[in-house]
Amino acid sequence: MTDHRIIDPEALAKARGFSHGILAASGRLLFVAGQIGWDGDGRVVSPDFLPQFEQALANVVQVVRAAGGRPSDLVRLTLYVIDKRHYEAQLPEVGAAYRRQVGRHYPAMALLEVKGLLEPGALVEVEATAVIPDRGPSHGPADTEKAT
Repeated sequence: MTDHRIIDPEALAKARGFSHGILAASGRLLFVAGQIGWDGDGRVVSPDFLPQFEQALANVVQVVRAAGGRPSDLVRLTLYVIDKRHYEAQLPEVGAAYRRQVGRHYPAMALLEVKGLLEPGALVEVEATAVIPDRGPSHGPADTEKAT
C-alpha cells in the first residue's frame, strides 16, 4: 500500500483526471527521465499521437516497476506535447489509454506545449516522479539498476 494522500482543496476547481497535489509521507524518490513513444528497439511506435502517448506511459510504468514500484506510486507526471490539439482532440481515447497503463490513480500533472522534442517524429514525452514505499529489507530488484 502506498503512503500517499491526495490533496485537492475545496477552494480550487475540481480536479478531473489529475490531483492538485499528493503528499508522500515516506518512501524512496524515483525520478523518471522523459519517455517517448518508442519500443524496446528505440523505434517510435507510430506517427500518430495516441499510440505514442500510450507507449510513453507504458515506458514510464516499466521504469517504476523496475525500481520495485507500481503505477499507484506515481506522484507527478509532466506531459510535453508538440501540439496540444492532438491531446485535446482525442481526450476520451487519451483517458482510456491512461487508465490501461496507470489505472485510476491520478497524480499531480502538467501538460506543456513545446516547440519540439529531441527525437525526430516524437509527438509526446512523459516525465515522472514516483515515491516507492519501502517494502521490507529488499527494496525491489536492485539488479535492474545500472552503475554510471
